[in-house]
Parts: sequence; structure tokens; C-alpha cells
Amino acid sequence: MEKAMTILYEVHDNIYVNLTNKCPCACTFCLRQTRDQMEESGVLWLEHDVTTEELIGELEKTDMSKYREIVFCGFGEPTEALDVLVAGAKYMKEHFDKPIRINTNGLGNLIHGRDITPEFSGLIDTVSISLNTPNAEEYHRLVRSRFGEKSFDAMLDFAEKCTKYIPNVVMTTVSTTITHEEEEQCRKICGNLGVSYRIRPWED
Repeated sequence: MEKAMTILYEVHDNIYVNLTNKCPCACTFCLRQTRDQMEESGVLWLEHDVTTEELIGELEKTDMSKYREIVFCGFGEPTEALDVLVAGAKYMKEHFDKPIRINTNGLGNLIHGRDITPEFSGLIDTVSISLNTPNAEEYHRLVRSRFGEKSFDAMLDFAEKCTKYIPNVVMTTVSTTITHEEEEQCRKICGNLGVSYRIRPWED
């Protein structure tokens, strides 16, 4: 497996931040099972987890003015690198007038064994959480979390806790992967949690 240190990469008009390859899940649909990069990103398998110094160094030499949004999302779960994520977001807020988003599986509290959501206050503008399905059993089959069956409820609880600290909390499913009835069930779940629901396009 080829490895590199691609920390920042472009997707459309956003800049994405690749901090770690660690993830508690082995999702059946994960893109990294079939590719090592996204479009023109370069190899996203990292030689090692990114340090705060490495992240800031990349940000300092990048023209951030052309990007609409900064997104923590790479070939791993961003909350696995929580300390660097928080430190990086603080630097970004101090130096760039850009909204900051985290794309996550929503298992950060299980990863760290505590509620991490207060650490996002004032730093993160949007969190996008992969709901995938309204059914806990199907979620476990798809996501294959190392935390087992408690993962689905923990993910929902994480989303609800995020609403206290993050202005825009979104849960997503992928179009064409579940039925319209299941999408309505997801919409109801999100409504009960007080978060937005988004059906996003499949990226092959």
C-alpha cells in the first residue's frame, strides 16, 4: 500500500483536511476499500497521523482565499485525531474567515470514552454525521463498528449532544441506498433529535 502525507486536498470549491487513517468502522461501502485517493487529491493513506505542526505548516503555504469551506474529512475518522482537530480548528478560526465542517461517523464519544462535543463550541460551524439507515441492526451490518451494537444509539446521542455546541448539525443518508420509506424514517429520527436531514448523492 503506497503511503504519503497528503494533509490538504481539494473537493470542488472546498479544502479537505486528512488527519488520520484510524477508524473504528469497516463500512461495507467505504471508498477507501477500492481506491487510494479522491479525484486529484494524491494518495490519502498517511505515513503517520498528522501533527498540529504539520497541519499548520500546510495551512500556512496554502492560498485559502479560493475555498468556500474547510472540511475535516479524509481516509479516517477525524475525531480519532481530536487534539489536532481542535488545535487546527482554533488556528483556522484565528487566521481564516471560513466555515469549518466535520464529516464524521458520530462515534467520537465512544472512541474517547467521554463527551467530546463541548470541545467543538465556537470552532465548528457544521457537523455532518453518517446516519446511513434508520435501523440499528442494518446499521451494524453496514458499518461494522468495533464498538458493536451500542454504536447506533451512541451515534444518535452524539448528534443530539452536538446541537448544544454546533450551529448546524446534519445527519445524512446516501441516495439510492435505502427506500423512500426508510428515508422518511430517517427524517423522523432527525426531527426528534432536532437536527437537519440530508440525502446526499453517491460518490463512486
